[in-house]
Amino acid sequence: MFFTGLGTAVPAKRYTQRECWEALRRSPHYAKLAAPGRALLDRVLLGEHGVRTRHLALDDLREGLEIDPDVLYQRFLLHAPELATRAARNALQQAGLRPQDLDAILISTCTGYLCPGLTSYVGERLGLRPDVLALDLVGQGCGAALPNLRTAEALLRGSWEHVLSICVEVGSAGLYVDNEV
Repeated sequence: MFFTGLGTAVPAKRYTQRECWEALRRSPHYAKLAAPGRALLDRVLLGEHGVRTRHLALDDLREGLEIDPDVLYQRFLLHAPELATRAARNALQQAGLRPQDLDAILISTCTGYLCPGLTSYVGERLGLRPDVLALDLVGQGCGAALPNLRTAEALLRGSWEHVLSICVEVGSAGLYVDNEV
């Protein structure tokens, strides 16, 4: 197995760590946190860990603290297909392939769940052939890229020639603020 193209996509809005911390500090969620939870968030958002900014699928940081499950679902539905499609187009362009050249599409995510799966949204947006194998790999956590790539490798050893492997996360659709440290 070898890569013929690599594509990435991030949300348009980018916020500094300080902006994220200030929005959190002003929120009612922060006031409800116990001291260990506050200390952890302070270390993550104010510490020197090499992260300067965050691309978030939010028009305003205050939206990120709306953590109702229906709001999070809508955020994922709005952004995951768009980000995955954009990354896919970038990878296909780099590989010199057209969407019609694909035999299979694999998408991994753990920040949301769509039914029908995310592959159906991306496949439609890309204009994939109806006979393309589409597999949604959900709930595998932060290491989901590894089983995704292993599945792609297995397909490529079979009769599939071009497999598109996508990992998409919408972090702002999986945000919860509570006292679990």
